[in-house]
Amino acid sequence: MRGLWRGLAKSGYINLTGIDYCPAAIELAKQILEKEGFSLSIRLQVEDFLRPSSDLSGFDIGFDKGTFDAVSLDPENAVEKREQFVTCLKHVLKPEGFFIITSCNWTKEELLHHFREGFEFLEELPSPKFSFGGRTGSSVTVLVFKKKS
Repeated sequence: MRGLWRGLAKSGYINLTGIDYCPAAIELAKQILEKEGFSLSIRLQVEDFLRPSSDLSGFDIGFDKGTFDAVSLDPENAVEKREQFVTCLKHVLKPEGFFIITSCNWTKEELLHHFREGFEFLEELPSPKFSFGGRTGSSVTVLVFKKKS
């Protein structure tokens, strides 16, 4: 995901924000961005996405690469955490904001089910394919949704 943020900053996008609940991860990312000259282009902050602060709102686009997967694996309350993720996502996005999710745990059909409330499916983005035993599949699913207004 770090490459995504750099690519967006290089292309002139502004007001980029990255979050993680782990302070050490944020500090490491800040060091890397500073070393690469992007520290002023990308705001990084410690946030628990399932308990977002009021600062975490009004975004045009949200990207997720792993957070939904991680909360889905919670041995306690996995269903509740998935529902909480969707609720928080609705809160942080602007009306008609976009959401792009990369998942290695969920199929397209499963993700469509999880995000059916409040989101419109737009498209599936291409991802690497593999073949095994005469069948072809993907190791990740990448979907684009639009928040319903």
